Amino acid sequence: MEEMDRYFLSSDEAVLVIIDIQDRLAVVMEEKDRVITNTLHLIELARLHNMPIVVTEQYPKGLGQTVEEIRNALPDYSPVEKISFDCCGEGGFNDAIRKLNRGKVIVTGMETHVCVLQTVLSLLKEGRHVHLVADAVCSRSSENKRTALDLLASAGAVVTCTETVLFQVLGRAGTEEFRVISKRIR
Repeated sequence: MEEMDRYFLSSDEAVLVIIDIQDRLAVVMEEKDRVITNTLHLIELARLHNMPIVVTEQYPKGLGQTVEEIRNALPDYSPVEKISFDCCGEGGFNDAIRKLNRGKVIVTGMETHVCVLQTVLSLLKEGRHVHLVADAVCSRSSENKRTALDLLASAGAVVTCTETVLFQVLGRAGTEEFRVISKRIR
């Protein structure tokens, strides 16, 4: 029964991680609009439920900042800058994740087959349950994205979608949080 626990989400045990959704990366991604929109939905959910958010930026001098829509939606914009593809290869990221002491990590970002893949594998290796939001990640090539999603599912990540995460954390209709989120996704 304990094995089933990894499939469940609640705001008090999860952190939202947004990996490298940056200006110069986003412009070459076919799915960028969907990824940004879905990440914005997840940011709103995190905000409504006081769920922590960790944002990373891969070499921002070369790839730019996190896209403006996401920067503006964040309650606190203080990205972890990195040069390691694996976010767990950066001390600032590890410190932030450990300090939060959350066992479940909801992941969005770019690119699925590089930074997202390496980070998710490391988080799984550390014993965390990772919910990889398939419609909030992308790669330049759909084949690379699909391959990465398959590999990460095989490795133990819960491959999910934005609305599943939203409604799992919400848990019920009839709340103010539900009303806010349901208006966003209509």
